[in-house]
Amino acid sequence: MLLNKARQKGITLIELVVTLVILSILAVAALPYAELSVKRNKEIELRRSLRIMRNAIDDFHQDWKNGKIPKTSDAASDDGYPKTLSILTEGVDLTTITGKRKRYLRRVLANPFSEQSIPNEQQWFLRSYQDDIDATNWGGKDVYDIRYNSTIKALDGSEYATW
Repeated sequence: MLLNKARQKGITLIELVVTLVILSILAVAALPYAELSVKRNKEIELRRSLRIMRNAIDDFHQDWKNGKIPKTSDAASDDGYPKTLSILTEGVDLTTITGKRKRYLRRVLANPFSEQSIPNEQQWFLRSYQDDIDATNWGGKDVYDIRYNSTIKALDGSEYATW
């Protein structure tokens, strides 16, 4: 009788192995979900960054159209768009009497899918006002649009370059 009680207190090697197998199956099932979650978060950040920077470009153009930015400004192209992304962070002198400088972005946002060792300005594909919608090279005249130039498919099946 004493011998039976001693055996019942511990766990067997079989029980331990079965537990480890079950835990490893759960871990293998959870790994793709974790990778999917990371990709979804990067996509959300990409959409947010594109929206913020495109809004800054549109605000710049609207100020140019409304006459707040001089038509002769070195910062704006003939079509009223910023000549570079850095102009949005450096700002432009407005035509008001106070001579204030308006900045449209605090910084050029990073592309969540790009290597962080690359400067933020170089992580994006720029499109000039004169460029075709599917242009593969930036015309260099101004910054009309910005995108992530990649053929990688998003979770919804679209390519990031079409966002």
